[in-house]
Amino acid sequence: MALAEPEDVRLHLVAAARAGTALSYGELLEQLGYSFSRPKMRALCKILGTVDEAAALRGEPELAVLVVRQSDGLPGQGWWVAGGARSRGYEGPWEGPEARRFIDSVQAESFAFWQSRSGTGGGAPPD
Repeated sequence: MALAEPEDVRLHLVAAARAGTALSYGELLEQLGYSFSRPKMRALCKILGTVDEAAALRGEPELAVLVVRQSDGLPGQGWWVAGGARSRGYEGPWEGPEARRFIDSVQAESFAFWQSRSGTGGGAPPD
């Protein structure tokens, strides 16, 4: 049985984007009805990849960048190597001020996109 359906995860992330906030892995797992564990976090990361693949096909910005470590507010290693950072040509550090500036700019794109579509029910952009 899967941890959660990608669409359920997407809805939580769209709500976070509309609120202009990131979620820790633990917070998102809790919203999905689970307590934090490394195996659950790894399963969630796979779902996040699926969510972002579908978003790209719809012309939407990524959402996985909104899921961050509680310790420093930055995405985990998987996001840096498999997703957003590489696709954007970012080759800098994964921690520290340069990483923070990069993540803030990527998250700002998602926040702006979803906040401008706050009246569109299921999160789909208007035609």
